[in-house]
Amino acid sequence: MDTKKKKRVFVGMSGGVDSSVAALLLKKEGYDVTGVFINGFNVDGCSEKDAEDARRTADHIGIPFYVLDAREDYFDHVVQYMIEGYKNGITPNPDVMCNKEIKFGVFLDKALKLGADYIATGHYIRLLSPDVFAQSVSGATPKSYSSQKHPTTDSDMVSVSDYRLSTAKDKNKDQSYFLWTLTQEQLKHCLFPIGKYTKPEIRKIAENAGLPTAEKKDSQGVCFLGKVKLPDFLKEYIEPKKGDVLDTDGNKIGEHEGIQFYTIGQRHLNIHNNQSSPNIKKQKTNQRPYYVVNKDIRTNRLVVADGDDNPALFKHEVMLTGVHFIGSDLSEIKNLTRLPDGQKLKILCRVRYRQPLVNAALFGMKDGSYKIEFAEPVKFIAPGQSAVFYSENADENGNHEMLGGGVILE
Repeated sequence: MDTKKKKRVFVGMSGGVDSSVAALLLKKEGYDVTGVFINGFNVDGCSEKDAEDARRTADHIGIPFYVLDAREDYFDHVVQYMIEGYKNGITPNPDVMCNKEIKFGVFLDKALKLGADYIATGHYIRLLSPDVFAQSVSGATPKSYSSQKHPTTDSDMVSVSDYRLSTAKDKNKDQSYFLWTLTQEQLKHCLFPIGKYTKPEIRKIAENAGLPTAEKKDSQGVCFLGKVKLPDFLKEYIEPKKGDVLDTDGNKIGEHEGIQFYTIGQRHLNIHNNQSSPNIKKQKTNQRPYYVVNKDIRTNRLVVADGDDNPALFKHEVMLTGVHFIGSDLSEIKNLTRLPDGQKLKILCRVRYRQPLVNAALFGMKDGSYKIEFAEPVKFIAPGQSAVFYSENADENGNHEMLGGGVILE
């Protein structure tokens, strides 16, 4: 990279190995790199150790390091969103909201105000070149930007409507599912350095560089909770109210602790047996597991199905709200921004993180809403979660362009 045109990058360093390597790679490529730990809302205090790990890593790499205090914003936009979602009986996705409002909202805005050209994160996702969508539609092989070839403000700058996102090289770590809300204005200031690597490759890079986070385990569950269990956290904001648990035939088989603390597809139910229920004997002798299939907030009733192959666990279609498409010019290619009623677009879709992509069709409705019909019934679809859609065609490595997504309705 020409030092006269050296670009300044603020890297969101979480204290994990992925963002650590992202900072390392960008420095090696010649960027002016600054590490930033985003201090958000945290319950069990684990963020203090993460911040220290990020600081030690920045010192090792030899880059400046700062802490961004985003605790108030995080609570207002992520924590409150999650609490309200569970109160209303849906299953919210705090990771999607964190990316939308904090990492690519508060952090990006702050970085740009302080003179950064880009922000970078340790997400496993790839930024695509301007002509990739036309290539993928025609079946040609898509190409991807390396972080070095990201469009700049020079004469080779492409239209902001041309930015695209694709699944990562590592299909087990791909995080495109959480980034479907990103806009063109955000993407033109983003770098995703590790999307072209697998997790073992990232670990090896960190090990070879002697990074303090090289062997640090990946975080699990809701990040701001740490080791605190979600139901325990929610009980601080939602008053538990016992109610009936019904099977799919409408028979009462027990009682629940509070309907807001359960999610669709949940197996470990902690249901209290109702000794007067005629089904209690069957429940004790039947070893097939129960799964949550419906939550009725109005009646405070939880409906469960027995067996992991029960038809009640599957859905053929879902309605979406808040649909967003990554490319603002997609309507010129596939008329995606407002599909006429009854017109469909063949897509690949996933409704849960790490769920395999499934064949589906996206429909536009008269009121501007959208519906997805699955080629085969899909299991454990939870209102409030994201349905993310991808192009049918893939590159030679099996990577698919991520077209956008929406929030699943009842």
